[in-house]
Amino acid sequence: MYFEAMAASLEATGAYRVLRKLEPRARLIPEEATDPRNLRAGLFVDVETTGLDPERCEIIELAMVPFAYGADGRIHSTGAPFQGFNEPAAPIPAEITQITGITQDMVAGHALDSAAVEAFVEGANLIVAHNAAFDRKFLERFSPAFENKPWACSIDQVNWKAEGLEGVRLGYLVAGAGFFYDRHRALNDCYAAIELLARPLPRSGEIAFAQLLEKARKPAWRIWAAQAPFDMKDALKARGYRWADGANGAMRAWWIDVDEDAREAELAFLEAEIYGRPVDAPMKRIDAYVRFSSRV
Repeated sequence: MYFEAMAASLEATGAYRVLRKLEPRARLIPEEATDPRNLRAGLFVDVETTGLDPERCEIIELAMVPFAYGADGRIHSTGAPFQGFNEPAAPIPAEITQITGITQDMVAGHALDSAAVEAFVEGANLIVAHNAAFDRKFLERFSPAFENKPWACSIDQVNWKAEGLEGVRLGYLVAGAGFFYDRHRALNDCYAAIELLARPLPRSGEIAFAQLLEKARKPAWRIWAAQAPFDMKDALKARGYRWADGANGAMRAWWIDVDEDAREAELAFLEAEIYGRPVDAPMKRIDAYVRFSSRV
């Protein structure tokens, strides 16, 4: 209490801002305010890996934290977590150890039990990750259990920029929320992200997870600018298009994901600004079951 009073006194001056260390909470909303019949099962996941390429690199740590949430987007509680190491076929690169703190000795002799992982995932109604486009690809390669679940992303599906936050790295976001934690370990990252999602956003006051849920529930369309003129690449990048290099049989083209109600406007942009003529652009409907997956 003494130190908390000191922190409050410093903050009251307006000249200081105090960051508090995150203490993972089993309960975020009082039990008496929770109706178990209305709760759903979420699962926050995080992987540490030997690199960025899910086709060549390997998972070295997996953490999963189950949480209960309501349809209104409030996170009520967290459950007992899963955490495990995995020894990769090749030595962990020095730069990965520097970032994560995971050494070869820590993973030596360890292997993730796929049956245990699949049993842990089975009851989840929704899987969430901070940068799901990264974690989902690694985890789908590890087990098909991750393919059959809807996914959401706490980077892409919360409008942090509109809330006055210019970065989306987890450490930056939690500092903006007033706390800190031991970063770059999978389990710590899960708890920090859950705490962040459970809180109101700084400008709108909306619960962050409620905004994520609303976005995750909406279908979108992936539109490819196939065979777009090379000199249009800067215009496409400025519009938010990304480049697909054709790996694993995918289309080699610029692409973008847009909401259902923005699809016609995006096709009109391609015809008017990129091709200068009517075009039958390839597109695919995206929902939470395939979003962020390499299967798209």
